[in-house]
Amino acid sequence: MLLPTLMRHQLKNTGALLLLIISLTGCQSSFGPNIVKETHTGYNNAIAMTLNHQMLLNLVRLKYLDEAYFLKVSSVTASMSFSGNLGFSSSFDLAPGGNLIKPDIGIGYTDRPTITYQPVQGEDFLKNVLSGISLDAIMVLTQSGWSIERVFGLCVEKTNDLLNAPSASGPTPTKEPKFRKFKKLLSLLKHQLDQGTIDMGSATNDKAINILFKAHNDHETKEMHELGRLLGFTLDQNNSALITLNTNFLKQEKNQLTIRTRSILSIMFYLSQNIDIPIEHVHAGLVIITKNHQGETFDWSHTPAGSVFKILSSREKPENAHLAIPYRDYWYYIADNDLQSKTTFMLLKQLFDIQSGQTKFTGPALMIPVR
Repeated sequence: MLLPTLMRHQLKNTGALLLLIISLTGCQSSFGPNIVKETHTGYNNAIAMTLNHQMLLNLVRLKYLDEAYFLKVSSVTASMSFSGNLGFSSSFDLAPGGNLIKPDIGIGYTDRPTITYQPVQGEDFLKNVLSGISLDAIMVLTQSGWSIERVFGLCVEKTNDLLNAPSASGPTPTKEPKFRKFKKLLSLLKHQLDQGTIDMGSATNDKAINILFKAHNDHETKEMHELGRLLGFTLDQNNSALITLNTNFLKQEKNQLTIRTRSILSIMFYLSQNIDIPIEHVHAGLVIITKNHQGETFDWSHTPAGSVFKILSSREKPENAHLAIPYRDYWYYIADNDLQSKTTFMLLKQLFDIQSGQTKFTGPALMIPVR
């Protein structure tokens, strides 16, 4: 009697087990889409954070006069494999209805992504990062929601005779840069844009970019005259002025605004001046210290870039960091509650993408399997 009973229980459990296996096999086709949903956000966040860390690291490198280097993610390949196991365990129980055959089943999947990095370098890349931001790009940015104060403060190095810290477009200068009149200009431009007295655009079939200044009341007229004194234009009888933008300082004419823009590398150098350097690194002579006219340490936070960007440092890994990277035994970071710096960093990333977007990859690929 024992053998038939054992066989009946075995057949019963085996049949149930086969049904379970068939069910799991049918469900396997839905695992793929579900896995993509689960892993896509993780990949996206990881790659975005990696590129942000790279940009922050390069800003710190420039401050220490170390070479900046860029890698770009060229591909992400995910290899998924399924695994399963099936087994039985048995026990002899003479009691009626005892479970004699016990199935043991398991199923799972393994995700093995491979990320391919390639160096961004070569003649095209150098040309792009060393070339000034185009006026067209600046106009697009200012008309797509970015503050003219922030865009001009980073991208414009000189406007007519007004200087925006041109000596900060490279390694840290030893003397205080000139920027105060330019900073006043930025304040006036922002206020006039907020009042709706400035319009920018290009005429049909005309590549020239024009700015129309139009005052609507006595207060706006007063500020417009102040702008005119800074930029060298005069209002007509309608309290308006049409200014044409150009980049040729050898041919400056009346009612023209001549602009010299920064390259993306110059913008990075400018922003790198606003790093909180550990005092022991200062004493060790690891960085250049800028002095003001009184021979004291110059405060870069007064500059147009410094007023909207700051990188802090600490010996220990910060807890309140939006981004943080270790370098030379310290942590350098952007505070999570520093919205101005986070916004400026976002603009920097967009400018970098604009300038390097057409660069072809050169050099060997670095393929890193993620385990």
